Amino acid sequence: MTYTMLRLVHLIGAVLLGAGLVGVFVSDLRARAMTALALYAESVRAMAVFYDGLVVPGALLLAGSGTWLIVEFHGWTAFEQPWLAGMIALFLFEFVEGNTVTRAYIVRMRRLAGESLAQGRATPALLQARGAALPTFTHFLDLPLFATILALGVVRPQDWATLAAAVAIALAVAVALTLLLPRLYPGDPLGAAA
Repeated sequence: MTYTMLRLVHLIGAVLLGAGLVGVFVSDLRARAMTALALYAESVRAMAVFYDGLVVPGALLLAGSGTWLIVEFHGWTAFEQPWLAGMIALFLFEFVEGNTVTRAYIVRMRRLAGESLAQGRATPALLQARGAALPTFTHFLDLPLFATILALGVVRPQDWATLAAAVAIALAVAVALTLLLPRLYPGDPLGAAA
């Protein structure tokens, strides 16, 4: 496979991953706004569809093509270049976090929403899981870190300070999203409707 083809596969992976992350993000915000349990469960299902249908295939394409590009064209010098080392580290962090915290959260929410639908009301377990802090933060961290990874690939900063600043900005945006967005949907509408 040529360099051009690897870059094309890498770009397709980035587009799939980005589209999936946006879909998960919007579906999560929609779920937070739901007052009807059936609509909430559908929004959670949409999160799973976006995650499994776009995020996972995109991440796998990125991992495969990125690894090949690094091995074939950069070797160990990849870790000496701040932009490339940053892309690798952030992608690995997101890959591990996505396949542990985010996946577990989506699977759990689907199960709890299904149990709640079967009972005809939002269960206490569902209401408690909706407010979990770690999955909320990591969920709101996905898009800022993805944007940082893309920016590193486009701008290609050659100093570690720029990389550190980019990561700090992504974390600040994630903290702001975590603190502000849930406040748009005060209270517990599923609890009120149950």
